Amino acid sequence: MNALTLTLIKLAFLAVLWLFVIAAVGVVRTDLFGPRRRARKARGAGRGAPRPAPPPAPPRRSASRPSRSAPHQMVVTAGPLAGTTIDLADSQITIGRADDATLVLSDDYASTRHARLFPQDGQWLVEDLGSTNGTYLDRQKVTRPIPVPVGVPIRIGKTVLELRR
Repeated sequence: MNALTLTLIKLAFLAVLWLFVIAAVGVVRTDLFGPRRRARKARGAGRGAPRPAPPPAPPRRSASRPSRSAPHQMVVTAGPLAGTTIDLADSQITIGRADDATLVLSDDYASTRHARLFPQDGQWLVEDLGSTNGTYLDRQKVTRPIPVPVGVPIRIGKTVLELRR
């Protein structure tokens, strides 16, 4: 091989190596700080009609009459926080490694903002928040908000949660 070919091969290898490093840094950044959300630029006049307002949220069930079959606690059954209990109220529960999460996990397989549990129409739903390793309800991967039956395990990394009455 002549010197020019060898130099081109070296430069190509160096470029591929830098692309790998940049991709790895992007993955680490996303895991630490969450996904990047780009703000849309305002549309200019005459470039299109504004989007209609989203439909109003469905009416919520009255909090004065809790259902007897509704869960009242979330219990960590396995993992580093086993035995931890959180009383369920009418607000959502966020789960992840972020300091502002309701349940802070120190699990390498949990994302910063991993999942959330929230009440809707008298039942609790679990939603994955774009985590890297996924959230599982029993053995089914959560891809959209899914109702959580009482006693069914929710797995986030090495941590397992259950809703209880």
